Amino acid sequence: MEVTDVGNKEEGKVWYRKAAAGKGVLVTIVRTTQQAKTVRFLHVAFDTTGDSFLAGDHHGNIYVFDISRNRFRLVQRTGQACTALAFSLRRTTEFLVALTDYTIKCFDKDTKQLVSWMRGHEGAVSSISVHSSGRYAISTSSDTAQLWDLDTFQRKRKLNIRQSVGIQRVFFLPLSNTILSCFSDDSIFAWESDTLFCKYQLPVPNSGPKISYKAFAVTRDGKSLAAGGRSNLLHLWCLDSKQLIRVIQMPTQVRTVRQLEFLPDSFDGGASQTLGVLSQDGVMRFINIHTCKLLFQTGSHDDAITSVTVGPNGRHIVAIMDNGSVNVYSVQSLTQELNKPPSSQVAVVSGEADQEYSNLKVKVRSAAAQRPARSSGRRTQVKILRPPAGSAAEDKENELPAGLNRKRLVAMLKAFGEYPAKYRMFVWRSLLCLPENHAVYSSLTDKGLHSAYLTLQEKYPIKSHKLQRGLQRVLSALAHWAAIFGEVEYLPLVAFPFVKLFQNNPMLCFEVVATVIVNWCQHWFEYFPNPPLNILSAVENVLAHHDKELLQHLVDCGITSQLYAWPLLETLFSEVLTRDEWLKLFDNIFSNQPSFLLMACAAYITCCREPLLLCSQKQDFEYFFHHRNNLDVGAMIKEAYRLMGSTPADIHPKTLFSDFTPLSKGQYPVFNHYPEFIVEYQSREREKIRLQELEYLRERQEVSALRSDFVRRHAEEEAYYAQQELLQKAEEQRRILLAQEEEKLTQQRAKLAAMKRELKVKELQLLDATRRRFLKHQQDLRASQVQGLEQEISRKTDLRERETSAAVQDLEVRQMELEAQRRQLEQHLLKEQERMGRRVEEEVEIRMRRAEREEESFTELLHSTETNIQALEESLAEACQLGLDSDWQSEVAERLQQVEAEQERKRERLAELHRQTLAEEERLADTMRDVAGRKWEDVMRSRAQLQEQHQPLSSAHTDGQRPAGPQRPSTSAAVCVGTNTSGPPVKPNSTSMKQTGTNMTCLNSPSSSESTSTVFSLDRGRAQLDSSERELLKEIRELRQKLAARARESNSASSQSVQSLSSVSVQ
Repeated sequence: MEVTDVGNKEEGKVWYRKAAAGKGVLVTIVRTTQQAKTVRFLHVAFDTTGDSFLAGDHHGNIYVFDISRNRFRLVQRTGQACTALAFSLRRTTEFLVALTDYTIKCFDKDTKQLVSWMRGHEGAVSSISVHSSGRYAISTSSDTAQLWDLDTFQRKRKLNIRQSVGIQRVFFLPLSNTILSCFSDDSIFAWESDTLFCKYQLPVPNSGPKISYKAFAVTRDGKSLAAGGRSNLLHLWCLDSKQLIRVIQMPTQVRTVRQLEFLPDSFDGGASQTLGVLSQDGVMRFINIHTCKLLFQTGSHDDAITSVTVGPNGRHIVAIMDNGSVNVYSVQSLTQELNKPPSSQVAVVSGEADQEYSNLKVKVRSAAAQRPARSSGRRTQVKILRPPAGSAAEDKENELPAGLNRKRLVAMLKAFGEYPAKYRMFVWRSLLCLPENHAVYSSLTDKGLHSAYLTLQEKYPIKSHKLQRGLQRVLSALAHWAAIFGEVEYLPLVAFPFVKLFQNNPMLCFEVVATVIVNWCQHWFEYFPNPPLNILSAVENVLAHHDKELLQHLVDCGITSQLYAWPLLETLFSEVLTRDEWLKLFDNIFSNQPSFLLMACAAYITCCREPLLLCSQKQDFEYFFHHRNNLDVGAMIKEAYRLMGSTPADIHPKTLFSDFTPLSKGQYPVFNHYPEFIVEYQSREREKIRLQELEYLRERQEVSALRSDFVRRHAEEEAYYAQQELLQKAEEQRRILLAQEEEKLTQQRAKLAAMKRELKVKELQLLDATRRRFLKHQQDLRASQVQGLEQEISRKTDLRERETSAAVQDLEVRQMELEAQRRQLEQHLLKEQERMGRRVEEEVEIRMRRAEREEESFTELLHSTETNIQALEESLAEACQLGLDSDWQSEVAERLQQVEAEQERKRERLAELHRQTLAEEERLADTMRDVAGRKWEDVMRSRAQLQEQHQPLSSAHTDGQRPAGPQRPSTSAAVCVGTNTSGPPVKPNSTSMKQTGTNMTCLNSPSSSESTSTVFSLDRGRAQLDSSERELLKEIRELRQKLAARARESNSASSQSVQSLSSVSVQ
């Protein structure tokens, strides 16, 4: 029994070695994850042909297994476990999947696309039944059944029931429009699918135990219904007569019926007679419903069956086992295995409708129909002792040519591990029984090299030419012997080690290779041009039996037997072994059965398990099986012998191989174990290619002849064109000489023109230098003038500053003089009070008016100065516009700005000094008024005191001198001052004014030189400033006139230079 692990593969083969005849189980399908956990398969469903089926696992993966093509493919990943599966009959590529989320999805297995999504159930869908037309489908859950239109994927009808009665199953009857509904109360109704009209109800048996139907099955013609449940009784109904026609009692081991399936037959016309009954013990028993015989059974207590699906064609049965795997059974093998005595038959009591229930019951005897126990898989090896009489025949069989005995040679080989190198070729010739057909070999070699190996050196370059020719001869002889050997690509790899050993005897080499091909390469060419899949599957089976871990690692890494076994076989280990190791290995191969080669391949893999388990990449495995590795050949050979002895017979490669057959003498045997049509097709294609190559060579010769003719004509044309080219070259040379002469003349003219241009440029440069020199002179002159102006302005500024400082010093001296005068005035104040008061008032008024006039004149002077400065700026701007360069203009403007700023500062300083002078004058006047007021008050107080003192005296004196005339009082201390700003002025009376004498002094009086010094010193400073400003304005006006004259001169000079330059350029 072969086990196929789909793992994480998306496609692959269902089995690698087809089960032998008589084996009921074709293959066991399992799925394990990378963590070595088994994923259970839940549901399966056949298509209409019965050659492929769907299988859904617990992870939601849906696989399609094609039994006829031996392929499987992952068609969908739903992501959740499925609860039911069904194929859509109308569209064969579509299938229905019921999922755990209570929905039904329709997928396309070819495109893997979602076709539709149907919702409506409120519980898990337990079954899906599709109408024979493929248009409708019924989905059943525990509480409802729904009818779907598969063209629109819309719900057409919904069957609701009472909560107390549950639905067991609702399905279509084959070949009709009837829907059969089975409920938990054992009631069965038939409905019309189009109108949902109830056609009939099957009567429930009143007598006998209640079965509680759980399982139902209908024949393909839709005329018989089988029902079973919680009992070992089966009810068989005739749907035409709506009557219970039979009650079948299963053996006592059956307590509950889980599933019923009719097994179709090709010749029964749809009225199936074989019914499969799956019971609670996991055994599926197939009985004949008419004879009530137990035909065969599958499953056991240890290998229990969970559910079963029977193919529509009745050729295969797919069972889901209790461990989650899927077993595929061949019905033909199951029926052919039966070899047991006929079962006892119990009479069938068939009565009319009024017969009792007990009259319908029939028993099936399990003991009589019990299937014999199957072997565990390994055959018990029994040693058969031959009688002494057969020893002579055995000795005769072991006898080899040249007097050698095979048994002795094998004993020698086991003792020494290899044959002596000196006699190895002789021993091989004896073991292989080479016929040495010289004449036949000569006829093969006389045919020459085969067309397939004419270019062998291009694909397999060999350093030794002798070895290359020997390999070509041997391969050509093999290709002439059998046509397939001209098409096998790996044949040079097989023959090369023998060619190297027998390079001095090509005939022996040919016969050794032919013997190896006929015996040890049996079945290699049945799948041509593909590798021998049957041979590789045999190696894989041996490896799976002896080292499952290593095989699982190879499967997990995606390494098939074509990568780890075929490279060893197609090269006969020549790539992975040295010469001595290879010879030692083939000593044992030639001394054993042909299957020993496959055991050696498996032994090599198992002996290298440690490094193979460390490999994980495909490139590493490819490198490993194409290069030499550290391996003990002796240990590998011992392992091969161990595998030969311990491998079970059902997977032993010897079942594939025939016994050793030597080549026949006189004529080599016919070799036709290959698909001839493929080889003939490739031979025809190769011959066609050869003819095309010959045609190509002929056309190539013609092309070469045409090419030679073309070359000759081309040479003649080249000679003619060479002569013409020489003439053209001579003409071109003459033209070149003329052109060179013309070029020289042109160059000379260009030189003359360049010299003229240089002279003109030099002249222009001289004129420009002269102009620049003149301009520079003008600039220097103007700079010196500006510098002189600056010096004059600075000198005038210094002079004004000195005058201002002198005026300030004069003011300070005058202040000192005023202080002295104040002290002097205080001495003479009493004498000149009245006169000074009047004159001070008049003089103050006069000076105030004069000061206002002076202020107005000073303001007008400042305004005129600004006007003159603006005029000067306008004249300077006009002078700049007449031709002064930008540097001189900016310099003059900067100088003018500096002068203006300096003048502005001077004006501001003069205004400040003027304001200070006015403030000092005001303060002096206030002080003088305060002093005069105080003095006047003192005089008045002293006068009042004197009057008080002189009253008695005056009265006495008046009395004494009254006739002498009146005397004027002393008024020498009287002083007259102006009005005080802080209070009302003190007015002397008329008497005191009349008594004022000549000694009275008035401030700012023109008659007194001391009193006028202050006012006239300020006027003098202002007059000097005005005069200096008038002189400065006069000088600026003269300078402006000079600048305007020079600007006119420079403009006239520049116009003359421009005219001269234009005249030069015109020349």
